[in-house]
Amino acid sequence: MDLAQEEPAGDEEMEQLVRLPSPNIPLMENHLQRTHFPGMVRKKAYIFNGLGNYYNKEWDLSEGSGQEFCWYHVELPKVKQKLSQSAQYLIDVLCPPLKLQDILSLVSNGPFCGHVDGALVFRVNSPGPSASNFTFRLAARVTENSVITISLGRVPRLGFSPVGQSLLSEIPSVESPSYRSGERKEGGGIVIREHVLEFLLTMNHSEEADNPVPKSVSNLVVHILDTHVDHLQDVVTKLEMEMDSVELELDRGGFALKKEMLDERRFPKMHLNLQRLLQVIAHGEQVFPRVKEKCSSKHWFANKDISSLEELIGRLRRLKENVGFLANRVTALQAGLDSWQSEQINRKLYYLSFLSIIFLPLSAITGVFGMNVGGVPWTVQKDPALKDGFRNVLSLCVVTLLLVLVCFISPALYTRLTAWHRRRSLRRSWSYNQRSFLKRTIGFQERGGYHRI
Repeated sequence: MDLAQEEPAGDEEMEQLVRLPSPNIPLMENHLQRTHFPGMVRKKAYIFNGLGNYYNKEWDLSEGSGQEFCWYHVELPKVKQKLSQSAQYLIDVLCPPLKLQDILSLVSNGPFCGHVDGALVFRVNSPGPSASNFTFRLAARVTENSVITISLGRVPRLGFSPVGQSLLSEIPSVESPSYRSGERKEGGGIVIREHVLEFLLTMNHSEEADNPVPKSVSNLVVHILDTHVDHLQDVVTKLEMEMDSVELELDRGGFALKKEMLDERRFPKMHLNLQRLLQVIAHGEQVFPRVKEKCSSKHWFANKDISSLEELIGRLRRLKENVGFLANRVTALQAGLDSWQSEQINRKLYYLSFLSIIFLPLSAITGVFGMNVGGVPWTVQKDPALKDGFRNVLSLCVVTLLLVLVCFISPALYTRLTAWHRRRSLRRSWSYNQRSFLKRTIGFQERGGYHRI
């Protein structure tokens, strides 16, 4: 069996924002496990004490006790792979204690929310190629003292790390040609790459800076769904910035740029990506209300977190409207390119028609003088049997031309005749009505005029 490759560095810039956990956070001894696919998935395990503190723990999939609760997160590699391969990865890291039905409920495509083996399971997995930036998969298994989540690739702000160890807590300097990434300038702080700064500008949240530690399982569920919505919002923000740059390029660009966009089918591909994004948002609109309904019946789910879920549902609806606006902009740009292409074709056809006008009389003259009949002027055909051939051919051409003209003119003649007949009928009916009206009026006046009612 071919093993999938390690996840590409698509989120390399985000990995630079968070460093290794601080040594003052206790890390429990991690027991080695024999796995069939070592290193193919990223695993994170946390234990929360319910008082706003958390610790890294070993990957034993055990539940907390009392106020303590555990969170286990699995990141599937964002590479081209089959859905069955992802299921094998999850079986490798989650079985046991999870059963096969738990694994299938977490990794399957489509929206789902329900109870599986006594635990609340929900997912918003969208079908599509795993390596695509517009394929999102997020599934969770929630119990009273533990949460297991699965995501496709890295989700920004989903994990936890000390704020003091984040790059955002320092004073950075943008990378310049004379300094390499990671070097420190005197009195300047850390040097970051320019594309990392551009990536930060596309996010609508601060990485790790506004990430409060949950104090209950309900807080953790809200945090997971909130980061999912933020991830979708980041993708929409990137698309909006890309649309702005494309519109600016179209305004400044010429023939070569527009031809390149048409050849690459840039806008149809962008429209397809927007439809995939709309599908993910639609899955969230189906699943999140059901999650809120099922969690509201749990005694361990706080009422304020129910309100937070309602706000997330409202954010999803507004996000859907924004994606619809983007789809309309893409359609308008594609229509503009199509009209430009039509203008180019019409211009070429105009040049071709102009050349046809020039060569059409020449073709007619050469066709007339190329006929093999007698009587053609300026020829040496003296046979008396062929002396009327040229006149007969010209007569036949004139008759054919008249037939063609009659065929083209007959609809107009028919329209004119029907209009004339209609006007004549209306004029006749109007004159008759006018005479009858005058007769009635004069007769009524002769009888004494109007009577008072």
